[in-house]
Amino acid sequence: MKIHKNPTKGEGILVQDIAIIFFSVLIAVVLIKTRVISDLLLSTERFELFGAFFAGMFFTTIFTTAPAIVTLGNIALHTSPLTTAILGACGAMIGDLIIFRFIRDRLSEHLFELINHNTIWKRAKHLFRLRYFRWFTFLIGGLLIASPLPDELGIGLLGFTKMKTKQFIPISLFFNFVGILLIGIVARAI
Repeated sequence: MKIHKNPTKGEGILVQDIAIIFFSVLIAVVLIKTRVISDLLLSTERFELFGAFFAGMFFTTIFTTAPAIVTLGNIALHTSPLTTAILGACGAMIGDLIIFRFIRDRLSEHLFELINHNTIWKRAKHLFRLRYFRWFTFLIGGLLIASPLPDELGIGLLGFTKMKTKQFIPISLFFNFVGILLIGIVARAI
């Protein structure tokens, strides 16, 4: 972990990151309110293979999870749930990777800098570095990614453990595959 010697530089980067998050949320809300995301996902359903991949990319965030689940369920009705899950998981992994890299490389650094100023938080920081806690975190993070809940919580847990990208990719693929496969199976059962 790199600690900024110049507090104004570190604060400037933190403000920049908060601004990026704020504007991303604002844009997402506008896209949802104007139904742009829903219409876009519905238009990709016709191209089932591309649609599954594209909907998978939107399976990752809190603002686009619901329309992505509906789209993936509809695609699984017309194609194999297995194919839908494979392609959807690849798309979801790309979306997850973008979030993961931001959390691991930028946000967790700021969080750990804040933690360094408080003894209780120093203990919590040490907990993140314990081997058993990391495995538990991997499991919980993976289960959150597999669930229909937005992936940000699971990705955040994995990002805060400073997991390497080459370790994250198979975890993301596997758990997204399981989650999307279950969506396809449920869609066919209903």
